[in-house]
Amino acid sequence: MERLIPEKETLEIEFKSDIKRLSDTDLIDAIVAFANTNGGDLYLGVEDDGMPTGLHKEHRDILQLAAFIANRTIPPVSVRVETMNVDANIDVLMIHVPKSRSIVASSSGKIQRRRLKPDGSPENIPMYPYEINTRLSELSMLDFSAQPVPGAQYSDLDPVERARLRNMIQTYHGEATLLELPDDELDKALQFVVTADEKLIPTYTGMLLLGKKEKLKEHVPTAESAYQMLKGTDLQANESFHLPLLAAIEKISDFVEARNSEKEMEMGMMRISIPDFDKRAVREAIINAYAHRDYTRLGRVLVQIDADGLCISNPGGFIE
Repeated sequence: MERLIPEKETLEIEFKSDIKRLSDTDLIDAIVAFANTNGGDLYLGVEDDGMPTGLHKEHRDILQLAAFIANRTIPPVSVRVETMNVDANIDVLMIHVPKSRSIVASSSGKIQRRRLKPDGSPENIPMYPYEINTRLSELSMLDFSAQPVPGAQYSDLDPVERARLRNMIQTYHGEATLLELPDDELDKALQFVVTADEKLIPTYTGMLLLGKKEKLKEHVPTAESAYQMLKGTDLQANESFHLPLLAAIEKISDFVEARNSEKEMEMGMMRISIPDFDKRAVREAIINAYAHRDYTRLGRVLVQIDADGLCISNPGGFIE
């Protein structure tokens, strides 16, 4: 006989006992947590070990239950409810919760999300204010990089870094018209600044790319970079730093290039040098590590070279 109920709970599967009637608060918390994560299926009338024990009589009307959930969630979550007969005398409900494209709260203002505990089992936990920006960014509803930096001033941007940017635009044949703009107009065109109270305020993009080193560390403390070189378990090189992105990318690239050994191969009458790491691939990977990291999370871009090769990691990932 095919098993109708999954064997265990996961990030997308939750079991809830209904013998003593699951409380409205616990039910709505579970729905909100699913909606704010990946969506999933809530099996009502099933114990934590996967044993079906049946529904309370007040939860047998699936239309009423679906309406109750919609009324107690903001914005309303439209669930799909199915009755599953797993035994002659035992019914359970499978409540399918879609992944929300916005932040969902209970009508009492409670915001939850799901996560996996160290033992692999799921749990529902509060979603804290700093996590809301991350979630909205993942849903492509908030461009964190375009937000003004609280407390920052236009003088926090470094003319040296702006000159570095102009040089890169020229070297890599970027948009030539940008080079004709004065500094403030260039910053506006690239959304490095926004205007507030007739003043130019740096955005997170502007601070990350052009911010003075000490101001970057003050206003965006998560913008940390590091490189390491290991020989076995011994650290041969290890440095962490806060630098604007263009300078950081250049420093990381120089670190890798200095340790990128080459081997020669003979091909007919020619000898060709083959580096351990392809230079273009390394540069692309480093740029991606900075461009696709989540600056609302603690952590750093880390480039590590060891016996296994080159590893580049960052907090966050691609937005959907």
